[in-house]
Amino acid sequence: MVKNVIVAQSGGPSPVINSSLRGIIETCRMFPDKFGKVFGGWHGIEGVLNEELLDLSAQNEQEIALLRNTPAAGSIGTCRYKLKDNQQKDFLRIMKVFKVHNIGYFFYIGGNDSQHTAFKVSEMAETRGLDLIAVGVPKTIDNDLGDNEFKLIDHTPGYGSVARYWSHIIQNANEENMGSAPADPVLVIQAMGRKIGYIPAAARLADPDRNMPLQIYMAESKISIDNLVDNVNDQLKKDGRCIVVISEGFDVGNIGDVKDAFDHTSFGSSKNSVFQIVVNYLNSKGLKAKGAARGQVMGTDQRDTTVYASIVDLDEAYKVGQKAVEIALYEGNGWMATILREPGFIYNVRYDKVPLEKVALSERTFPEQWISKSRYDVTDDFLAYARPLIGEDWPSVPMINGRQRFARFEMKFAGKKLAEYKPEAYEKSK
Repeated sequence: MVKNVIVAQSGGPSPVINSSLRGIIETCRMFPDKFGKVFGGWHGIEGVLNEELLDLSAQNEQEIALLRNTPAAGSIGTCRYKLKDNQQKDFLRIMKVFKVHNIGYFFYIGGNDSQHTAFKVSEMAETRGLDLIAVGVPKTIDNDLGDNEFKLIDHTPGYGSVARYWSHIIQNANEENMGSAPADPVLVIQAMGRKIGYIPAAARLADPDRNMPLQIYMAESKISIDNLVDNVNDQLKKDGRCIVVISEGFDVGNIGDVKDAFDHTSFGSSKNSVFQIVVNYLNSKGLKAKGAARGQVMGTDQRDTTVYASIVDLDEAYKVGQKAVEIALYEGNGWMATILREPGFIYNVRYDKVPLEKVALSERTFPEQWISKSRYDVTDDFLAYARPLIGEDWPSVPMINGRQRFARFEMKFAGKKLAEYKPEAYEKSK
């Protein structure tokens, strides 16, 4: 029996998130006897709750193909809405939307929370006897989905591209720092990564032979800001300059904190970001070189710049989307498509499945054995892990009149059949 499909995306976007979406759409089109219309949840699970279902089957094939080089979530959007276990009204609403639109397949692209949503939907479908297959598709630039043994997933689509971004940004920053060192000997650059260090760690890919005066501080480095100052000054004595890559999750202590009336730190209310606190502290303590420290924070360009997408990442994101459809066809409900690395020095992966319940809300940490003894660098084992993910060449991004050509869908939505609904979390926040 032919059933319709909903695919949705959640969480922070990435340069390759739409490549997975394309893989799902194009693979579903190969099986017209199994898959009917393919709908996109407009801005993730919120689109499902609001019954805002973009008709992806009605889109031009050229626009679907352009998803490969369309960064972030410019196609069907993403969301930050979390479905918690106690939000039973939301789950019941999802079931109603699925039923009224003859949905038999649900693909959810995202990280830890998204896989939890996919798991809860798959679980509810089984307990309520709904003819539905839910499959998760991995995505997160943080690379924190899965387990520390890398048996559930080796790496997540999105990470290879952000790692490539940092490998190039640091090369460019080093060129500038060499030229401006007499006036600005220390350059502090802040990277994403509140709790896990895979993103700042990727900066080492810019200098695998360690010729640059580069220091990397992750949330897991567990170094005080005073130790950081000492390390930087040691580098200045040796090289006359230093590049510091620092995670947004690096613990700077209470320096720069805003206090409330009870003298408690107001988290999220710091006057300065981590890089600025470190720059100010370095300058206040004094540098063992002429000039001053300066810095910058890299923004969302880490995850939305298509020209930095890794070709390896783009291809794997597409294939893991295809694998999700294969799982839905032949394996059934309650799985996440995954990428596992084959053993050996030649980089190769296989696409497999893992139970959603094992990856739902999982949170991998950066391996301690990949942190150098100095605590401000990573080991060669990490480089061997990350190097193949960034690829060898630039992606081919279509251009028209000097501007990038991204996919642009027609806003054709399925007709609404249910009463208006307000997502449960928003009701509680009134």
